Amino acid sequence: MDLTSKDFGALRVITVGDARIDAAVAIRFKDMMRGLTEGGPKRVVLDLAAVGFLDSSGLGAVVAAMKQLGPDRSLELAGLTPMVEKVFRLTRMDTVFTIHPDVAAATGRLADAG
Repeated sequence: MDLTSKDFGALRVITVGDARIDAAVAIRFKDMMRGLTEGGPKRVVLDLAAVGFLDSSGLGAVVAAMKQLGPDRSLELAGLTPMVEKVFRLTRMDTVFTIHPDVAAATGRLADAG
């Protein structure tokens, strides 16, 4: 599982470098997300632009990552590919998460300056 993070002030962007978040990597994803978000900024954006496939285990892992942040912090999503967006829409998770078209939109263009 390839996850990288970069901070932009009070915002942390975590980028998924893998094409899939599925049952094979869900536990590792949750563990890595916990490590990357502990003690971090209140606002976390998960960049899913490289992810072309997300199954129910992957969706559960993303939801678990959001819950790990607690009530005072937020997990937002950016760059959903059509297949991944469909999973969020069909499960109505698109009503739970703030979803941005891309990281630049999520950061208010701060990523361009970083």
